[in-house]
Amino acid sequence: MKNDFFDALMLSTHNEKHLQKIPDLDAECIMLNLEDGVSIEQKPEALRLCGAYLEKYKNLNKMFVVRVNALDDGGIEEIKYINSLKPDAIRVPKIKTSDDVNKALGLIDEDIELHLSIETAQAWKNLSDLRIDERVSTFYLGVLDLFADLGLSHSIIDRSNPTMTYLLSHFLITCKSIGVKPVSFVYQDYKNTDEFSKWLELEKSMGFKAKGCISPKQSQMVQSIFGYDELEVKKAKRIIKLFEANEANGITGFSDEEFGFIDEPIYKGAKVILEKHQKR
Repeated sequence: MKNDFFDALMLSTHNEKHLQKIPDLDAECIMLNLEDGVSIEQKPEALRLCGAYLEKYKNLNKMFVVRVNALDDGGIEEIKYINSLKPDAIRVPKIKTSDDVNKALGLIDEDIELHLSIETAQAWKNLSDLRIDERVSTFYLGVLDLFADLGLSHSIIDRSNPTMTYLLSHFLITCKSIGVKPVSFVYQDYKNTDEFSKWLELEKSMGFKAKGCISPKQSQMVQSIFGYDELEVKKAKRIIKLFEANEANGITGFSDEEFGFIDEPIYKGAKVILEKHQKR
């Protein structure tokens, strides 16, 4: 999978000044946006610029995802144009059913991943059935559009609201259970870094590893908080060493004074942490 990222930074493709800054951005995943925030009049030029900068930065060590418009609202034509430029993934909005996913897969070249925006009531209802192919690798929680479609107030988007906690938990566990990377919602008040930090701490405690961003500062904060810190890495190395030493003597489950009970699942979890750290 190519989608090992913490932050997905949204850049509207009609703003060439922002596109020119891509090499200097710390973001791991660049989301080239052709949808929301790009007016109908700007979309043709935005598509041209998207293609030009995909070609210009094709050797840059970042993941590039193109967020097209809905399939019945220009997305089909955009995908046909984008295919030859080979982004790592194409993100399709307003998906509702597995038939929609199948249609998108039929349009996108086989060496390009398909990412889905989960932002409709039907998509939420069908969430566990949308991964019909291994190329469907990542879901993004579009909470504003989802709540609008469900008839829920945006005031619910509060860290202490139980509906919001349920929404995040259900999204996370369902994605994990079907082998999809869950990317948490974009926090719109990008200047409020204190509240954003609290959201990140909450989401990290729940198990999230990725979040959508709309500013370079948000990207930096996501990487800092979601990334594995030195203590986690040190603990993982110690657990691996202890387990492998005991395994050599035929023991695969034992208690340790510092880390408690260690068995094969704990060992495997430690190896995942260490492998991810070594990639960065």
